[in-house]
Amino acid sequence: MKKYFKVIFITGVLWSSTSLLSCNKYLDKEEQSNVSSKEAFKNFINFQGYTEELYNCVVNFSNNYWTNSWNWGEDEITSTANNFHFVNKIDQGNFWGWQREFDGWGAGWMDQGDFTTRNDDVFANRAFRDLWSAAWFGLRKISLGLENIDKLTEATQEEKNLIKGQLLFFRGWFHHRLMEYFGGMPYINYVLPSDEKLRLPRLSYHACADLAAADFREAADLLPIDWDNTTAGKRTLGKNQLRINKIMALAYLGKNYLWAGSPLMNFQSTGSKAYHADYCKKATQAFGELLSLVESGQTNYTLLPMANIHLNFYTTGQNWAMPGSTEAIFRGPYIDAWVSNWGTSKQYIPLEVGDGDLKFNPTANYVDYYGMKSGLPIKDITQSDVESGYNAEYPWKDRDPRFYKDIIFDGVKVVQGNMPEKEEVDRHANLYTGGSYRDIRTGSQTGYVLRKFIPLTSNKYDQAYSYGTNLHIYVPYMRLADVYLMYAEAAMMASNSATGKADNYSRTAVDAINIVRDRAGAGHVDSKFLSSAAALLPELRRERAVELSFEGHRFNDLRRWLLLTEAPYTVKKAVSFDRVGVFNNQDPSQNRVVNIQENIILERKFTNKHYWLPLKVRDVSMYPEFYQNPGW
Repeated sequence: MKKYFKVIFITGVLWSSTSLLSCNKYLDKEEQSNVSSKEAFKNFINFQGYTEELYNCVVNFSNNYWTNSWNWGEDEITSTANNFHFVNKIDQGNFWGWQREFDGWGAGWMDQGDFTTRNDDVFANRAFRDLWSAAWFGLRKISLGLENIDKLTEATQEEKNLIKGQLLFFRGWFHHRLMEYFGGMPYINYVLPSDEKLRLPRLSYHACADLAAADFREAADLLPIDWDNTTAGKRTLGKNQLRINKIMALAYLGKNYLWAGSPLMNFQSTGSKAYHADYCKKATQAFGELLSLVESGQTNYTLLPMANIHLNFYTTGQNWAMPGSTEAIFRGPYIDAWVSNWGTSKQYIPLEVGDGDLKFNPTANYVDYYGMKSGLPIKDITQSDVESGYNAEYPWKDRDPRFYKDIIFDGVKVVQGNMPEKEEVDRHANLYTGGSYRDIRTGSQTGYVLRKFIPLTSNKYDQAYSYGTNLHIYVPYMRLADVYLMYAEAAMMASNSATGKADNYSRTAVDAINIVRDRAGAGHVDSKFLSSAAALLPELRRERAVELSFEGHRFNDLRRWLLLTEAPYTVKKAVSFDRVGVFNNQDPSQNRVVNIQENIILERKFTNKHYWLPLKVRDVSMYPEFYQNPGW
């Protein structure tokens, strides 16, 4: 993107925002006299340079601070030494913590004090990206761009379509992101005059989603599947993977409709806590259009093989290659690949073998969602079950293959290379009760360690995060597996059937789930779950929990399903057990344990107000139509 990005500085359209304190100040910013709109927008190179800045408004949430928190459901818990992250505030019911006024460390990615889109200082500017500021800044910039689209006179029709399509996509995307956390918002689709007070009312979720859908739909119609196949895109041939395309627009069109059709959003708009079938039908069609293009070979997107699934999240030894490969659908740019080293690569490993203390733990009750290789769920981790094949004395045996990819469990060989003889005892994960990897401050307090986003060798002995390994971590916003599962959910709830499907795509809801399981090597959905949509829904939810684990989806899933306040989703647990017999250091899944049980570490005390985050007091004080969310 560098070819275009230079134009931002040349034309002087990099809008300063360091002193802006609220959405009001982003939206009514006075015109800057040093910008010539005729020059800035006259041709594709200049206009694309202007548009490129919107990509820098996509927050890299997995590398925005020294250590990074983005899993806020019942899936993850912080160590007791790291109580400044937003997940800790959420656990306490303090949802004000997303705001920088309540974030003394500046550790969050939803609101920062010195927002910038500049890339000239890697270690300073990576922490100055945040959703709240970026969304309002971006919406102002988009409105200016669309208002000046008629000045794009020195351009082909293809180039005009590319510019307008990107602007429309980002307008829908920024609104969708705000709606996801705060509910219906004003829809900013024109330049707000600087000499008029803001009076735009908050819309219902459905009204806002309808406007976003129109933008996503038009963007999908204007944009190509692959920029490399356009004349304009050949200027940056082979470097267009992050540019907004038809597939991204269709993916978010479907997601926007599915979210609008989900119980929480439907309840806010209509008072009904059921799924909204019409919105689910629209989501099904959007996803069906996308998946038909993918499966007919018209795109570059495909599910990664299980052996390479880590490429969705990190690359190593590939000259800092951007993670995502063929499966990631939407990602933002990065400032410097090596920022992965400064926190994220070291936040998961216990102090015993890590360069720093462990920050984030998968909860034991969440790990239980990783069922058996047969495809069946585990009913109770403390009890053997003949039907599924689960054995409580061998709890790590014959599990869903994704369990072994994502989770470090007791006995896993963590250190691969040399280590001092006196420290050999820590080569394998000692996660049994009283083991050296267990510590509530610096190690695992739950009995598990997360490995999904890092090589197993990210420890102080193997040094997988050293500069020479080129480790680059980036968790995508959306990938193809998510689209399959969103399609499944939308199709089943639109038709009230486990075999519901789109008119423009041949596969049913359960087919889509099984495609994801086939890649993983897990068994298909059992026939006992196929009698109705209601019977399949718990398995669909469990499949999302496993396939998309720790990627930042769970909190919003629980919210939109109206489950955030409901048991068992309000507790976080640890597992305890004792090793017995001869320790198998070659295949830890074969190790026998006794006295396995789970204990509650924390129980969240949520009420209905916690389904939406509170808006800033100064913003809701601007005018009555921009009101606070209920209960705050």
